[in-house]
Amino acid sequence: MSSSILVAQNLSKVVSSAEGELTILHGLDLELPRSATLAIVGSSGSGKSTLLGLLAGLDLPSSGEVALAGHSLASLDEDRRARVRAEHVGFVFQSFQLLDTLDALANVMLPLELEGRTDARARARELLERVGLGQRLAHYPKQLSGGEQQRVAIARAFAAEPDILFADEPTGNLDSQTGERISDLLFALNRERGTTLVLVTHDERLARRCERLIRLEAGRLVASEP
Repeated sequence: MSSSILVAQNLSKVVSSAEGELTILHGLDLELPRSATLAIVGSSGSGKSTLLGLLAGLDLPSSGEVALAGHSLASLDEDRRARVRAEHVGFVFQSFQLLDTLDALANVMLPLELEGRTDARARARELLERVGLGQRLAHYPKQLSGGEQQRVAIARAFAAEPDILFADEPTGNLDSQTGERISDLLFALNRERGTTLVLVTHDERLARRCERLIRLEAGRLVASEP
């Protein structure tokens, strides 16, 4: 088994605009070992979320390639990329992406049920208790605070024990106290389960907790710090 969970080579993304072609990401190289923690930082529009989507296989690059858990994503069709994500990836979206028609327990159970797990309910309950929501299992997203919704999203992302978790601004919509609790939770789960953690964040304090930090400006890698 390779020691690297994620490898990106000469990664670029170009999109069409009214002014012509716009390069969002320029020839980026990255290699990340298993169980590592990485922060991607930069100003708005620097290409952070685009990079995260490419690394997670949610989008394809215009050139270059990404190998995720040993799979070359560009060589796979969308169905096979989706299977790779299901087997290896957890994702925490900035907007939570919870299903409004499901309560907290059912939101976390859903990916486990799709896998055919017979322990889906027990596993989901365990994770929600782990994130401090054991008394909120039957509450729907609209009945939960932003911090509580984020904790449900994190529990859901960790439900299938992913090899790598991508989080887009995991504390961006939270007050400082709640954001600190969420940060502690992410790193605790990283330590306990050996899950590789990749964060996009504007929060320099959160970024500095990671073992490695890369900084983007106008789609270019301008700094890489241990």
